[in-house]
Amino acid sequence: MSERLYHIGNMDCAHCAQEVEQGVALLEGVDSVRVDFASARMVLVGNVDEEALRARVEALGKTLQSSAQAVEAAALHRGRGGLLGFWDYLRERSETRLALLGALGIALTFAAQVLLSLDEGAVALPYTLAMLIALAPIARSGLRVLLVMRSFNINLLMTIAALGAIFIGEHLEGATVIVLFAIGEALEGYTAERARDSLRSLIGLRPRTAWRVRGEAVELTNVEDLALGDVILVKPGEAVPIDGQVISGQSAVNQAPITGESLPVDKSVGSPVYAASINGDSALTVRVTSLAQDSMLARVIRMVEEAQSRKAPSQRLVDQFAQWYTPAVVIVATLLAFGPPLLLSQPFYDTGDERGWLYRALSLLVIACPCSLVISTPVTIISAITAAARRGVLIKGGAFVEALAQLRALAFDKTGTLTHGLPQLTRVAALDCSGAPSCAACDDMLALAAAVEAGSAHPLARAITSAAQARHLDGRYVAEGVMQRVGAGVEGLVDGQRVTVGNHRLFDEEHPHAAELCQQIATREAEGQTAMLVCDGQRVRGYLTVADSVRSDSAEVVRQLNALGLTTVMLTGDNRAVAQAVGQQVGVAEVRAELLPQDKAEAVRQLQTRFGVVGMIGDGVNDAPALALANVGIAMGGAGSAQALEAADVALMADDLRALPFALRLARFARRLIAQNVFISFGLKALFVALAIEGSASLWAAVLADMGVSLLVTLNGVRPLRYT
Repeated sequence: MSERLYHIGNMDCAHCAQEVEQGVALLEGVDSVRVDFASARMVLVGNVDEEALRARVEALGKTLQSSAQAVEAAALHRGRGGLLGFWDYLRERSETRLALLGALGIALTFAAQVLLSLDEGAVALPYTLAMLIALAPIARSGLRVLLVMRSFNINLLMTIAALGAIFIGEHLEGATVIVLFAIGEALEGYTAERARDSLRSLIGLRPRTAWRVRGEAVELTNVEDLALGDVILVKPGEAVPIDGQVISGQSAVNQAPITGESLPVDKSVGSPVYAASINGDSALTVRVTSLAQDSMLARVIRMVEEAQSRKAPSQRLVDQFAQWYTPAVVIVATLLAFGPPLLLSQPFYDTGDERGWLYRALSLLVIACPCSLVISTPVTIISAITAAARRGVLIKGGAFVEALAQLRALAFDKTGTLTHGLPQLTRVAALDCSGAPSCAACDDMLALAAAVEAGSAHPLARAITSAAQARHLDGRYVAEGVMQRVGAGVEGLVDGQRVTVGNHRLFDEEHPHAAELCQQIATREAEGQTAMLVCDGQRVRGYLTVADSVRSDSAEVVRQLNALGLTTVMLTGDNRAVAQAVGQQVGVAEVRAELLPQDKAEAVRQLQTRFGVVGMIGDGVNDAPALALANVGIAMGGAGSAQALEAADVALMADDLRALPFALRLARFARRLIAQNVFISFGLKALFVALAIEGSASLWAAVLADMGVSLLVTLNGVRPLRYT
């Protein structure tokens, strides 16, 4: 079963997305369909005739494009903001062209009425014709939704209100209401498109061509034609076309589009480079390491698109409310129009002294449109996700924006998160050390440890093997049957003897040793070093110490998080003394040490019991149980690890902790905007509904109130795009 992706045009409000989704779902051959207003994307699964699909979408007043067509169209409009951009947007829509024609008719008729002192009867027909011109696409959309899906939409409400205004003799008012509504809808759609363009600008970063090197020749080729292992030339000032590894050259590369880093990063032989990064002033020769569709940029774009389609809890609640809200408004308006006249002998039509109840009901229909309510959340969410992506923070959905805003505690892994994760060997202390600068006993113990650690990718293992290589001790011994002791150490057979390298706790349980050795280890660990003991299968030979330096920005980041009201906790498998030393250095509120992976998950569960919403930040792989259990799992270094990018709810692409306080402040800002938008929508709607029922709100005021509130919440919702 094929999955197809489309762009839906002319979606002015979130209710439009629901209409298209429900209408397309009724087509034969559609297994599932999802339409997202925020990104204007439709994902369709099934075998459906393309012409039937296009006809259904266009019947609902929308347009259908492939994703590639949408990106190309957006590229033409990019940068066209302000009044000129809005004017172009108006001219490109048939609905608003008709509205502008109707506005011209109204203006000419009104001028003739004033200059020639014409009475109402003389201008009734021109006003009605002007209104019908502007009303035609609106009425068509409303009636088709009614016929196709048996439901009411705002276009049908406005059609009823306009025809009702003509019926009671309010020709100028009815015509003006429709013109204002059409232009207001266009303005609302224009602001939504501007928010969507922020994502399309990310898509537009994808390079289309590359200089492929074949022998002595260099040829220009499409990026999609590159294969794994191809060699490409990246000239000075050009965008890196595809992910790869530098095989010659040295340059400073601006990789802000991927990681959000403000400064260029030096690249040399062996360094990874990412598609859409901008090369500096020197040429680089790069070997392709991923296909175009698998590049880091492509994955980020896919995840941002998917994130914008994942609704926040508040958005789902509003959508559910809107499903029954519009039909309820029609029922209430009908009761309002006929109830008081029939039951209380109130005037149905306007009188010289007061508004008739029909007019009040028509005003209610206009005011009560749910557009501002249903648009209050998605525009804010898409803006927040896009703003975060620009700073190298990938948030995978609206639910996680809201969860970030509600965090009360944040748990940190130590190694690779608060520290650099690149420990180095600091001491080799064999029990029978000779004390000489080059001690044979110490070298032999290090060679044994390096043999059993040789196959491990753990940072502590790499510190041992790197030190052994530096001393030319690697290869002295070969270990077989190596087995990891999770959270405790590693062991393997060397010359028939089981060699064990592990932490103090493991040796206390399984390998007896002198109290003096315990005291030495305690002293080293109190200094912030990690100690590993070595047993050759017969006796404890001594210990090694490794130290990992704390990131320079860790203490400042923790300080900012504490200032934001979060309780910061460090969870680590390292020994308690080292953990306490690092925790004190960075300023976390709590330290929990000597934890196995399942212990970290249990610690997160306990924090959730205490604080409610808890985040966990780690490497996305070793801390998987804790990351999965946390309300928000945050991975370090998404740009360097596909696993981290896939595993977490939030990824810090640049491996930069300083982006974390920004993400939290942005999420809280977005949540405040959502609350403001919902309050504004409900509050102003309630005020004008009361005025309509009381008889003080005209149709003009009603449409201005409706469109004004929709525009207000939309403009408020895009504010995260400018958040710093």
